[in-house]
Amino acid sequence: MAGIKIKRNDKVEVIAGKDKGKQGRVLRVIAEKNRVLVEGVMMVKKHVKPNPQRNIKGGIAEQESTIHVSNVMLLDGDGKKSRVGSRFEGDTKVRFAKTSGATIAEKKK
Repeated sequence: MAGIKIKRNDKVEVIAGKDKGKQGRVLRVIAEKNRVLVEGVMMVKKHVKPNPQRNIKGGIAEQESTIHVSNVMLLDGDGKKSRVGSRFEGDTKVRFAKTSGATIAEKKK
């Protein structure tokens, strides 16, 4: 089985579900569950208990929830949705956008 082709800090667009059409940056990839955490997408309300030791205020907090990787699509440099392929350039393996053929730049950590 092929691994997840979407990586952290990639810009993606949601293509299915209640947040269809929203765009955001990938905050986290959970490969074991085939899920990604996208900034500002799939917002859920979480009931938080106050904790004075950690300086946490109680109440209802809103946070992102994970979304299945099949429901998001990578945005290429032009901001268009694209599938992801991989090829060798010299001796390094790079990802590229299938729509434009342009390589996807690896972000420095």
